[in-house]
Amino acid sequence: MKKPKYPLEEIDQIKKKRLEEAEKSLQEKKEFLAKEQKKLEQYMKDLELIKQHKIEKIRQMMDEMQKGTTSDQIMLKERYLKVVVEEKLKREHAKVLEQQKEVKKAQDEVEKARDLLEQRRQDVDKLRMHREDWEQEVRKELEAFDVKETDEIGTTIHTARKYKPGGK
Repeated sequence: MKKPKYPLEEIDQIKKKRLEEAEKSLQEKKEFLAKEQKKLEQYMKDLELIKQHKIEKIRQMMDEMQKGTTSDQIMLKERYLKVVVEEKLKREHAKVLEQQKEVKKAQDEVEKARDLLEQRRQDVDKLRMHREDWEQEVRKELEAFDVKETDEIGTTIHTARKYKPGGK
């Protein structure tokens, strides 16, 4: 009797393929998350630069006020701070907040991909254990078949010798 083919072979292949796809998906999502985090870091650096620029302009304005300057110059500098610097600050802050949301979404996607990967691994492990049990059962059946066949051959030889003229 030859060893039978595993009946769930196709399902096993499908589960393994899905596991590979889940691993690939997780890797892609991790890469995307890393890109989004780099963008966030850059936006935060830009925001810090604008904050530093604002502080420098305020210091310049304070220095000029101490040295004595015209009120027109002070008003121009205040207007510059309010209009230009504050607007840049608001835009960059909005970018940072938006990017933080994107990073959070990417982190959630990575977490979902990890969960899916874990589920796929469990599916493959369950099928592997089932296959091992099945192979063990088939081995037992084959051994029993071989024992039975050997017994039949032995019985046939014994019977043939017994009824053979002249004995042995």
